[in-house]
Amino acid sequence: MTSTSSPESDAVPPSPIAAFFDLDKTVIARSSALAFTRPFFDGGLLTRRAMLRSAIAQLQFLLTSAEADQVERLRRHVTDMCRGWDAAQVREIVAETLDDVVRPSVFSGAAELIDQHKHAGHDVVLVSASGMEMVEPIGALLGADHVRASLMRIEDGRYSGELDFYCYGENKAVAMRDLADEFGYDLTECYAYSDSSTDLPMLQAVGHPSVVNPDRSLRRHASENGWEILDFPNPLPPPAWASRPALTRTALCATGIGAAAAAAVIYQLRHSRNARSAAA
Repeated sequence: MTSTSSPESDAVPPSPIAAFFDLDKTVIARSSALAFTRPFFDGGLLTRRAMLRSAIAQLQFLLTSAEADQVERLRRHVTDMCRGWDAAQVREIVAETLDDVVRPSVFSGAAELIDQHKHAGHDVVLVSASGMEMVEPIGALLGADHVRASLMRIEDGRYSGELDFYCYGENKAVAMRDLADEFGYDLTECYAYSDSSTDLPMLQAVGHPSVVNPDRSLRRHASENGWEILDFPNPLPPPAWASRPALTRTALCATGIGAAAAAAVIYQLRHSRNARSAAA
């Protein structure tokens, strides 16, 4: 029998494409690991003193570049804070407060970029060093197709304070390669977005890397390598009267939403200063 197949029918379909997004300072203007501090306090998981320490940690995260030692301090703070917590209660609190806590901090530019990729038929993947308990619901809120995040060890239903998988640095690239094997992505055709030089392995794993609100080191690397540089304005614009000393005093005294707002304002000041430095 003569074959009736055509060149078109014999063609191999293109591999699916993914857009990989870091989360903190790339998609949202805060630390997702600390975003639920107030709800955890309201749920009885945190003391007022611990909540204040988390507000300060949030400010330090926003004010500094995500260098390895700073990220390690944040990791230790979060794992120590969560030790002994009931894992089911944490998931319940996150689910109940997700919309109010996270949606106001999403960069509109990031939301538009995610929408563009979805309209192009690309899978959207969040790859974050924060815990899966926070990142997975945020991914659902943003319409992500897949999520990879750190996994905190659970013993007898409670967090032990240890990690089974730390989705940070080279491990982000490992997670991306595992996803590529699972879903057939050709990483040379995929996209990645991050703000931090600690995510260079993630960015270098794809054919189309871009940097978002990059730290100074990553901005320089992106410029030298011809990568796209995106600057998303903070979703909470600073008031005209804002000043760094006043904001710092406010942050040290504030808790919950007040601390988050102060953090967002200081982040805007830092971001504006970095932009001016890069332009100089």
